[in-house]
Amino acid sequence: MGIKILQQSKSQKQKAEAYVFFAKAANMGNLKAMEKMADALLFGNFGMQNITAAIQLYESLAKEGSYKAQNALGFLSSYGIGMEYNQAKALIYYTFGSAGGSMMSQMILGYRYLSGINVLQNCEVALNHYKKVADYIADKLEKSESIPVEKVRLTERPENLSSNSEILDWDIYQYYKFLAERGDVQIQKALYYFLKAAKAGSANAMAFIGKMYLEGNAAAPQNNATAFKYFSMAASKGNAIGLHGLGLLYFYGKGVPVNYAEALKYFQKAAEKGWPNAQFQLGFMYYSGSGVWKDYKLAFKYFYLASQSGQPLAIYYLAEMYATGTGVLRSCRTAVEKRLKFLKKRRCIQWHFSYGIELPFKDIHLARRLYDMAAQTSPDAHIPVFFALMKLETVHLLQDILFFKQFTMCWKWMKLDNTLGPYWDLFVIGLIVAVLIFLLRNHYG
Repeated sequence: MGIKILQQSKSQKQKAEAYVFFAKAANMGNLKAMEKMADALLFGNFGMQNITAAIQLYESLAKEGSYKAQNALGFLSSYGIGMEYNQAKALIYYTFGSAGGSMMSQMILGYRYLSGINVLQNCEVALNHYKKVADYIADKLEKSESIPVEKVRLTERPENLSSNSEILDWDIYQYYKFLAERGDVQIQKALYYFLKAAKAGSANAMAFIGKMYLEGNAAAPQNNATAFKYFSMAASKGNAIGLHGLGLLYFYGKGVPVNYAEALKYFQKAAEKGWPNAQFQLGFMYYSGSGVWKDYKLAFKYFYLASQSGQPLAIYYLAEMYATGTGVLRSCRTAVEKRLKFLKKRRCIQWHFSYGIELPFKDIHLARRLYDMAAQTSPDAHIPVFFALMKLETVHLLQDILFFKQFTMCWKWMKLDNTLGPYWDLFVIGLIVAVLIFLLRNHYG
């Protein structure tokens, strides 16, 4: 019940209600609910933050075999948050977490072995950890039947919309803009816009209607015949998405008999127009020998072309080829780089945190600790750490000021990122340096 409320909730009040259900379920011993409550206590969601209570709950869950708890304890141990700073123990927790199925633990171990952090640097071990995550994500993508369709580039509205096609393409633009801003999918509205545009001759709209009927949804129930109709209409206008759609129908035998020769023909036409999904599909046909002789050089060529446009599965298969030396000179380092690119493209499991680039929440005290560690590790880090700490202390000072109620009303309007832009911290540091120079001149002048 709590999960359902959390997924459908739009207000903080509704989300808080979900955690009431989680708390009740956790008291009854439900492991999933206990994991949710432990996370809430750690990050301070909908209540007072209590890291000690979170750790106790994680430790209890870890004994029950929760890989999420193992991963969380590994993170807390590795930074000394609420428990002893112990990298050896963190490594054990991450190892158990990865064995239990934690993709985040796999990513962290991969990064540690790649960089040699508290373990012997070993590209092959890192590659193995990243492979497990990449295989998991790729499997989910491949099971979605049709390969993910790339977003159509949205351009700014032209000043003068003279033709019907431009106006109707603007309708499609408005729909995608709406989705981007709202973040929720309104299928009925999409179908309305696409049908309107298709009626006036928009090939893109025809192709997207075909895609909707191919996949099936509440507004457009799955119908291969209708998908074939709209893909054919789009393809007759030379539309790459329509050509690719027809290729998929023939490749998978949806509404038509499986015909690899026809599929190959349509994929080639779409690929010539630069459509990355069609380029990937050609690569896959040559890689797997589906309807054609296996040709790893051609597979590599098409995977590479598709990867240049960011096609995720093309990047995945390139990594596989580099990892196994199939059709290309084997390179562990390149395989790792490709797998990391694939995972970053899919934004999986809090990518930046897993890769060691940023933390999943803001913690000034933890930041101080990490800066101190950096300064101790390398003498070259002293100066950048000094300026970073200046910025940190400024942020902390402003947060303390904002904390007091008597200052709330006069500071409430102040949003530093909005007022001075993303480089407000540099402005503040520059101001502090200027004041120090002024004071020194007065002192010695």
